[in-house]
Amino acid sequence: MKNKELINKFIEHIQIEKQYSTETIRAYINDLNEYQKIVVGKQERSLLDANEIDVENYLNYLNHKHDERNTILRKISSIRSFYNYLIKNDLAEKQPFEYIHLKKKANRLPKFLYPNEIKELFKSARNGTNEALIPRNLAILEVLFSTGLRVSECANLTLTKIDFDNLIMDVIGKGNKQRYVPFSHETYQALVVYIRKARRPIMNKYHRQHDYLFINHIGNPLTARGIEYILDAVLKNSSLDSNIYPHMFRHTFATEMLNNGADLRSVQELLGHSSLSTTQIYTHITKENLLKNYDKFFPRSDN
Repeated sequence: MKNKELINKFIEHIQIEKQYSTETIRAYINDLNEYQKIVVGKQERSLLDANEIDVENYLNYLNHKHDERNTILRKISSIRSFYNYLIKNDLAEKQPFEYIHLKKKANRLPKFLYPNEIKELFKSARNGTNEALIPRNLAILEVLFSTGLRVSECANLTLTKIDFDNLIMDVIGKGNKQRYVPFSHETYQALVVYIRKARRPIMNKYHRQHDYLFINHIGNPLTARGIEYILDAVLKNSSLDSNIYPHMFRHTFATEMLNNGADLRSVQELLGHSSLSTTQIYTHITKENLLKNYDKFFPRSDN
């Protein structure tokens, strides 16, 4: 079987059976194509014949490219999954990455936004150049800040999955897992204004008919990349530095929840984390709550 067929079979597997997101599948395709290019090159070799020397050459290539360690780990994981799939389906006999073990660096603490930064982002969104889309941009900010949704989850929101009466969203997250996420009254108001002043007029103007909540300037559904582009534009229009990135909104939501007394399990459910250990990293950045608890439960006696 040719290399292209092997890769296509694996991609079909993670797309249909695993139901991975479009972004994840794109990353797998890029990783496997890059790996094939280095291992096979212009030779007509099969990926099934890859050996330890090929793996070493590939790792040297990644190091010379100055890929970050986490990027290298992700690429190795992609390729290892590819070979595991082939072995499981009797298409390959060996796992060339079996003895490759790279240590992970210590997890960096997630960065979050401070109240003044949040205020500045909303100010920037209100002063946008495209007046017709200002309600949409404000609604996107409100949703991200009040729900902790991933950008991809925000892009996939549909009107039928939003309960406006009970202020709750039916969200499909990673691995096609369903969860219910409440949202604030402020978010409700922002969504109502957006739908009335922006979404409905644009959909009518361009004769669009679909259920996706967030749309672009001609009424088509916004992609995750589209939302990232909007957030980047809002950031550039503000007085803030460029070290802010979309996932910080999610970090901010988690930090605020824990700082205000939410238990770890609840935050795990709201974020859609499969493991509690993923959520626990936020406990290291809730310094304000930590200090409050210290003063409350370990008061010093006056001398």
